[in-house]
Amino acid sequence: MAKYILQRVVMIFISLFIIVSATFFMMKAIPGDPLTSERSVSEEIEQQLRAYYGLDEPLFIQYVKYLKSVATWDFGPSMKYKAQTVNDIINDGFPVSALLGLEALFLAIGMGIILGVIAAMFHNKVPDYISMILAVIGMSVPNFLLAALFQYYFSLKLGILPTAGWGDSFEQTILPAFALAALPTAVIARLTRSNMLEVLQQDYMKTAKAKGLSRLVSTFKHALRNALLPVITYLGPLIAGVVTGGFVVEKIFGIPGLGMQFVTSINNRDYPLIMGTTVFYSIILLVMVLIVDLLYGVIDPRIKVSGKGKGGE
Repeated sequence: MAKYILQRVVMIFISLFIIVSATFFMMKAIPGDPLTSERSVSEEIEQQLRAYYGLDEPLFIQYVKYLKSVATWDFGPSMKYKAQTVNDIINDGFPVSALLGLEALFLAIGMGIILGVIAAMFHNKVPDYISMILAVIGMSVPNFLLAALFQYYFSLKLGILPTAGWGDSFEQTILPAFALAALPTAVIARLTRSNMLEVLQQDYMKTAKAKGLSRLVSTFKHALRNALLPVITYLGPLIAGVVTGGFVVEKIFGIPGLGMQFVTSINNRDYPLIMGTTVFYSIILLVMVLIVDLLYGVIDPRIKVSGKGKGGE
């Protein structure tokens, strides 16, 4: 197990290095820079700003300094928010995104598993059709469109929930959480349904039924655990995505989270903030994938045994 974890950690560092390098050179490949639009300053002040941010140095020197800043977790000052560093912006925005994301995560897992189990238990019947129609809608309609529809119907037409805002009441989190949870709910529901249908046909399920266990007990006691393995695979990128915020959803609802800051940084061409948030998101994603790999062995011990026998592959 220790060797397996070490291999995965090495892979994380290699992947992170590739992501950091690709992000840096893609940003530098964009014509111009954040100071190009600063027409109100003199040429002398612009040169001083370029020197301050290191934009006047050779590309390789900028790259080495950026790698050093990532290694020391110091992304430097923001180019647009003059009084803040990128670390300050991440520290302020991430807790907001994480809170919204966790709420969306609980909704997605709960609703997705329930819909998937209902669809599998009532295969080719009305509950199955209704569950899958909802799943198709969740996968087909973009979350920003759902967010706009929620705002129009629940806020403007019915007036029962706030249109936007954050921090004043729990009600402000409901609409963005449901908009953010729609797609993962649909994916989890479809994964759960397809795997539950397969598991319910296994011999041990027939044996459990022959022993007199009720359909409900045998489904939740024996079938659900094995059917959730593919769902757990999806949870890695899902958790990383929701806890760092829905970029467009946060923008629509005016939520001051990390996702909204990322969108703003792109519009402002704020290099340090774009690259800092990208690195932060990548680290969370890679760590979540590692945790999911380890959870596999907890949920299904056969995977742990085979992992030891094959060098963790």
